[in-house]
Amino acid sequence: MEIILWLSLFIVVYTFVGYGILLYVIIRIKRMVKGKPREMQVNTALLPTCTLVVAAYNEEHFMPEKIINTLQLKYPEGKLKFLFITDGSDDRTPDIISAYPQIELMHTPERSGKIMAIHRAMKNVNTDITVFTDANTFLNEDAIINICRHYADQTVGAVAGEKRVQVDKNADASAAGEGFYWKYESALKKWDSELYSVVGAAGELFSVRTALYKPVFDDTILDDFMISMLIAKQGYRIVYEPAAYATETSSANVSEELKRKVRIAAGGIQSILRLKEFLNPFNFPLLSFQYISHRVLRWTVTPFLLILSFILNIALAAQGIVFYQLLLVAQILFYVMAILGWILEKRELRVKVLFIPYYFCIMNYAVLAGIIRYFKKTQSAAWERAARKQ
Repeated sequence: MEIILWLSLFIVVYTFVGYGILLYVIIRIKRMVKGKPREMQVNTALLPTCTLVVAAYNEEHFMPEKIINTLQLKYPEGKLKFLFITDGSDDRTPDIISAYPQIELMHTPERSGKIMAIHRAMKNVNTDITVFTDANTFLNEDAIINICRHYADQTVGAVAGEKRVQVDKNADASAAGEGFYWKYESALKKWDSELYSVVGAAGELFSVRTALYKPVFDDTILDDFMISMLIAKQGYRIVYEPAAYATETSSANVSEELKRKVRIAAGGIQSILRLKEFLNPFNFPLLSFQYISHRVLRWTVTPFLLILSFILNIALAAQGIVFYQLLLVAQILFYVMAILGWILEKRELRVKVLFIPYYFCIMNYAVLAGIIRYFKKTQSAAWERAARKQ
């Protein structure tokens, strides 16, 4: 029992903290040997042609501001196109877009899911690079330049931008937890990219060499992750560019954030089953290490190991071993803080010290729920947009 307990705790700690520490140490050593990577210079005359693709479903509240933001993006004249696809939208979203002749609009009343809309849009893309971004996110004006400059390196097949969650001082647990989570994720992605490659991209802002794009299955849940990983499968790197960022508001509340996390978890287990090649380190030695450490452990075993380690800790503490009794107290205290965070959140009483344990537990519950939903075949690939703060 002791061996299994310590192995379980080690994997849990490694997944959420240890990998980040190990990655940081490796990067520091690499910089000592090879020096810090130099800032890439931008020659705007050599930037590739690019199409910005926005898939939108019933986004009339965000669309006017999204269009203004899009048309303010800096890029060499004549090299940037805009393509918005609004399949299935039955609000004013298509009408708002159609008022702007600079933007190509694709629309059909049938709703068949985001990935089908993306596949349809890609048939109209004829530029070197395709940049994908969400309708409810807003980009910094140099985002496209900062992304596309990386394609001067022929080993780069995709570039991921940074996701930033707008959090105010009165943020609830969903906003504060999501904001903290993405700051930590951004740090990991910077180090992953510097070591070798980012492990997948988030749909808020990422890009691909158009010639390398491969359609994914129509029932794909995490289309952004799968599209980028299929490019990595071809032997190209995915680079992370924090100077290109997409800002969005947090989920409207914890229930909406949980809905989003469960969908991601279901998509995570689907992706792992479809990307078996990356589980073999002989195929992709360095990328497999990054993939398993950063993604696979989170999306598979860690929630179960949290439960197992708690049960084993109870059994060992019952034997009267003081150390395990103290460890059990620490575990109980952590979960009590999470429960208090949940209770106070319902009463709209916000204690920030409780946000992290509460959000941590929500995340791991979502993984369990997502795995169950996937194997019960109740997770649709069609758009299930979580409500966001306005």
